Parts: sequence; C-alpha cells; structure tokens
Amino acid sequence: MRIAVLDDWQGIAAASADWAALGGETVVFRDGFAGPDATVAALEGFDVIVAMRERTWLGREVIERLPKLRLLSFTGPRNAAVDTAACTERGVVVCNTAPNGSGNDTPELALALLLAAARRIPLADQEMRAGRFQQNVAPGLGLYGQTMGIIGLGKIGGRMAEFARVLGMRVLAWSPNLTEARAAECGAVRAEKEVLLAESDAISLHLVLSARSRGTLGAADIARMKPGAILINTSRGPLIDEAALIAAVQEGRIVAALDVYDQEPLPADHPLRHAPNTVLTPHLGYVSQDNMRSFHEQSVENIAAWRSGAPIRVMNPQTLAR
Repeated sequence: MRIAVLDDWQGIAAASADWAALGGETVVFRDGFAGPDATVAALEGFDVIVAMRERTWLGREVIERLPKLRLLSFTGPRNAAVDTAACTERGVVVCNTAPNGSGNDTPELALALLLAAARRIPLADQEMRAGRFQQNVAPGLGLYGQTMGIIGLGKIGGRMAEFARVLGMRVLAWSPNLTEARAAECGAVRAEKEVLLAESDAISLHLVLSARSRGTLGAADIARMKPGAILINTSRGPLIDEAALIAAVQEGRIVAALDVYDQEPLPADHPLRHAPNTVLTPHLGYVSQDNMRSFHEQSVENIAAWRSGAPIRVMNPQTLAR
C-alpha cells in the first residue's frame, strides 16, 4: 500500500500521527502541484491519498487518471476540490474527518486580524524592528462603540459576533437567509446588506463558498463601505471580487485583513502582497496545533479502518456495496 499525504506546507504531518503503524509506504508532499497533469504524474502510483482541505484540485480529470487509487481521505467535513461523484463511479471510497475546534479557531483569527488592522500592529512591529518608534505609525481605530458588520451568522459568524460584543461594538448581520430571531440570538441586529456596508466600521465574512455566494461583495458593494473601514475575510477568497478589492486598498479607500485568496498559495508576485492598507496571513484560520493533529490522527484512523474492511466516516457509502 502506498499512501500520499498532500500539501504539508508547514512540514508537520509526519510528526502529527503514527503513519508507520499503517505499514506500506507513506510519502509526504510539501509543495502543491502545478496543475492536473502534474498532480496525476505525482500520484498515479498511489493506493491512498490524504488531501489537506481544498489545497489540491482532485476533480474528475484527475480521479479518472489514477488507476490505483482506492481510498481518498480529506481533512475537514467537506471538500469542494474533491469530485466525490467521480470517485464513486470509480469505486474509490471517500472519507472525511471531524472538525476539532475549528469552529473557534477561525473566528479567533478573524478577531486577531481585526485588532491587527485596527491598531496597525504589523506596521508598528516593522517600525520597531527598523529602529524607529512612533514616527511612521498613524493613530489606530479604537473599536469600543464602533459597528461590526458580520456577513454569515452561522457557528463561526456567531462566535465573531460574540467577540465583537465583548469589545463593546454594535453588531449588524446579514446573509440571504438570516432571520431576525437568529440575529437576536447572537446579540446582533439583522440589517439589509446595503445598510450593513454603509454603517459598519469593520466587516467580517463567514459564508460557505458556493455558486450562490461567489462574488457576494462586488465593486458596488465595496464602494458602499465607509472610508477606512476594515474588511476581514477568513472564509474563502472568491466571496469578494478580487480586482475590486485590490483597487480599493491601492486607492486607500478601505483596509483589507485577509487570510484567504482566490489562488492559494498566493503567487509571490501577486499585487496583494505589495498593496498598502492590508494585513495578510497565509490561510491560518483552521491551522491550530490541536486541529492539525486531530486531522492527521483521524486520517490514519480512516486508512486503518478501510484496510480492515470496515471503513469509517465514509462520504459515499454506495461504494461499499461493491
């Protein structure tokens, strides 16, 4: 049995679980693949693939060209980069892993981005290390009494609303299906999207990416935001029109605090890397010590259970009848 562990960007997979207990050969890939052809070339000799969230595209054009593949286990409850239907047609068992704390990890990072952007912490750190003190650091934004807008008030958005209220912020919320009852439950006021954009001093996105939610914030929406408002995205990059976002920060109209991007890893020459009025992190929302260890340990459990003939956490149980 050959096992491929994908996208171990931080080099932590080998020490996070007992892969040796599975027997066979485990190969850990630190870097992503250049495209479907490169993915197939690297993985065509493997029986098992362990995919880290949505980092590698494993669509039909890849799955159908992996003749040895029998099990695909991905981390997290769902993975839009995996074509489960194609796996099912091929008889490939697909398993997931249960989240362990990510419902708190992501809003904690969103809070960190909010504070870092509001108080200009990255710039202040840079200036201190350059031997200066306050000279190039403009006064930051005090958050008490300001308005936080939350787009998407599920578990993660609700937690972010709680954090905002602890800071003494007024909380507005919107999503296509948000009810006044759910908003009140989270200590927020349901507002129309246009009102939220116009009145919020900071806005945090917490929507699942889908055909419906893609481009939730376009150029016209960003134009409605307050001058100097902070836009936080820890969900998925394509929720925001990237070109409009880049234009807004380059022109100094808003501040962007981002953990996610249209393309990941973000290319070295991407304009966001050099844009003013930005705070950037490399998709760390779910990347906590406990969560990553749990992901890898559960992946090993999935492989061991499948090999014993009693698969667990199966996403396509119809394959088991085969």
